[in-house]
Amino acid sequence: MDATTRPIAVQALLVQGGTVSEIGPGDVANFAGPGFVWLHCEGIGHGENMDVPDYVPPMAANALVASETRPRCDEVDDAVLINLRGTAFDTMQDSDGLVSIRLWVEGKRVTSVSRHRLAALGKVENAVRAGRITDGGDFVSALAQAISVQLDPQVADLGDELDDCEGMLDGGNVYELRRKIAWIRSQAIVLRRFVAPDRDALGQMAQLEFDWISKEDRMHLREAADRFARMAEELEAVRERAALLHEQLTDLRAEMIDQRSLAIAVVAFIFLPLTFITGLLGMNVEGIPGAKEPWAFWGVVAFCVLIGAGVSAWFAWKHWLDG
Repeated sequence: MDATTRPIAVQALLVQGGTVSEIGPGDVANFAGPGFVWLHCEGIGHGENMDVPDYVPPMAANALVASETRPRCDEVDDAVLINLRGTAFDTMQDSDGLVSIRLWVEGKRVTSVSRHRLAALGKVENAVRAGRITDGGDFVSALAQAISVQLDPQVADLGDELDDCEGMLDGGNVYELRRKIAWIRSQAIVLRRFVAPDRDALGQMAQLEFDWISKEDRMHLREAADRFARMAEELEAVRERAALLHEQLTDLRAEMIDQRSLAIAVVAFIFLPLTFITGLLGMNVEGIPGAKEPWAFWGVVAFCVLIGAGVSAWFAWKHWLDG
């Protein structure tokens, strides 16, 4: 790789004879065994360029540095091009919180590229440094397990938050609940967009007939794929439940508006005859009954009270005042 255009962080680890050592990125291209070597490039993008090693075919090289990716698994000769999505190590305000890691996997050599740091990669690096990963199959299965373990609590938290929203339907703030449920639904949609393809990519790799993908590796790949499948189903359930809760909140809001409109209508109906009476008696014309009597004012007040009480009693009899 050209030193002037290399990514922000480049790391190469060699596992050989039970010992782990760091080697130069240029030595990875000439590696012929024995042992296992992992080259990781992190931080590409944002104006940075990357020279992909010559041992990576052009098609795979373009996929490793593409600006937009989705989880996939492609067999190329005796190697595998696989992209996965996982939780970011650092909070990213302008993203969905998931970062892609693109891998060119051979039996004794793995080349990985990411734009941002992947939270699960630290666990895999520790396994490499401990000498527990000896080939490409071990690496991908360990990475898939780590990514799924990182994502699982995040998916479960969405379900728990939605449970809390369901418990707040009766006494909660309708408008605040609508915003929170809309956020949960959007997060579920975003996560499912990548969780389901992660499942498919791992399932495809578990079916590849390579000597360096052992029976144990296939078992771990299928286990991770099953976990991603379960998360995809849970995210779909969260999305559907959120949509149902949103409809319930819309109905509840409409019911609240109807109740307030009914209260306003009842008050208006009570005062409608009173307004007619006071307006009629307030005309500036001769002949108004009781105009000269000292008791006329209190008589009109008492008459209005009786009319208001009668109208209110009628509304109560018709059950308009219930609730």
